[in-house]
Amino acid sequence: MEKNYILSPEVAAKKLKRMAFEILENNFGETSFILAGIRESGTVIAETIQRLLAEISGLHTELITVSLDKKNPTTVEISRPLDFKNKVVILIDDVSNSGKTLMYAIRPFLDTSPKKIQTLVLVERSHNAFPVKPDYVGLSVATTIQEHIYVEVEKGLVKGAWLE
Repeated sequence: MEKNYILSPEVAAKKLKRMAFEILENNFGETSFILAGIRESGTVIAETIQRLLAEISGLHTELITVSLDKKNPTTVEISRPLDFKNKVVILIDDVSNSGKTLMYAIRPFLDTSPKKIQTLVLVERSHNAFPVKPDYVGLSVATTIQEHIYVEVEKGLVKGAWLE
């Protein structure tokens, strides 16, 4: 079956670069960020954002991975302990469907008094069931609930996204 691509590697790269600039614009004066990629595709996107922020601003960022079962997110773990107090945390995932994953993934940061928690997704669908609206969005797509969007990553790069 042929994939119905909605984002090519080139367009995805442009959108990621635009979002890196938006992060800088919306956080003017901040000296460091913690990028928290939701495991697998979200972590690859976080690594890309980290590289772009370093290229365009020289800004220091810490990168961690957030792990959870997206279907049953009762346990949320982060890859290593960090001090989040008074820090800007940007939670990053590949696709926002209902907002559930982002909502649960925020939990480890809530008790640590971060300065801000922002969210970034490469693709946003319009089926929010939870009160989470991404701060940074590469592409918004209107879909039916039966349709699914997949972000393809390979060797640390975003290769595109398709609709099924």
